[in-house]
Amino acid sequence: MTSQALTRQATRPTTSLLSKVFATHDDLGLPVARLALAVVLWPHGAQKLLGWFGGYGWAGTMGYFTDTIGVPTPLAAGLILLEFFGPIFLLFGFLTRPVALGVIGLMLGAITTVHAQHGFFMNWFGAQQGEGFEYHLLVIGLAAVLALRGGGSFALDRKFVGR
Repeated sequence: MTSQALTRQATRPTTSLLSKVFATHDDLGLPVARLALAVVLWPHGAQKLLGWFGGYGWAGTMGYFTDTIGVPTPLAAGLILLEFFGPIFLLFGFLTRPVALGVIGLMLGAITTVHAQHGFFMNWFGAQQGEGFEYHLLVIGLAAVLALRGGGSFALDRKFVGR
């Protein structure tokens, strides 16, 4: 290599994994997506972790995940914690991309293990045995936007990389 090529290579900005995780766009729509996803997802996490809103709490949810669905214990615990703390992180725009990717995985798992057998539609009128997966697709859509674009304006992620 010539010295000029070495200089160009040495002065190229390096993009670390950390900067990719925290990178975001200055977009006012992204905090709206974060807020919507957090508000809709957090009560489900509170059901699973705390037993609020008619949920079964930690022990009941762990039993369902591990005994009924067959989810390994560490993964089941991680899913409960993700669904409870993930929306809090999203609300503040902290670790937006990793949380959004986790939520996508969580929803895909919920569809494949529980909800796909009940079809597309939610059980609005009690006419089917369980809930369909339309809610999960909406959550995946919101989470995908955040995974691709970051937390946007007013996100704590911006403090770690500037933008």
